[in-house]
Amino acid sequence: MARTCRRLIALLALSLGAGASALDAAQPATVVATPASSEVTAELQRAVEQARARFEMRDLAGVLTSVSEQYRSNGMTKAAVRDQLSGMFALYQQLRARVTVDRVEMVGESAWIYTTGEVSGRLPIVGWVTVLAWQGEPEVARREATGWRLFGFQD
Repeated sequence: MARTCRRLIALLALSLGAGASALDAAQPATVVATPASSEVTAELQRAVEQARARFEMRDLAGVLTSVSEQYRSNGMTKAAVRDQLSGMFALYQQLRARVTVDRVEMVGESAWIYTTGEVSGRLPIVGWVTVLAWQGEPEVARREATGWRLFGFQD
């Protein structure tokens, strides 16, 4: 459950995507991560902030625009992400999210985005509680026609 929630937060942290590069079948490719350009990092930071704001506004459709239709990560699909977000929106009267992009690395055409953050929710009678917190968690994104979208690890 915590891993699923971290994926959701990474989702908030992003309006993303970047496609995997084709591998040469005759020769195994060496995967090399390099720091993303400042332009790509800035684009992804803006996407994360936009998704975070939509999450706090409880805009389910808006948050889901950050997720690719092909999203698959740790058994989660876009439909499962939708269900998880719907559950959070139903349970908590109000939600807050703090998400920081720690770094972005490019692996081929894919962006690996590492974020740190916390989500808190307000429950009746109880008040504010921490829903989840994470540090340096990665998520894979790719650039699609509509911009950067979460793509997942495709397991």
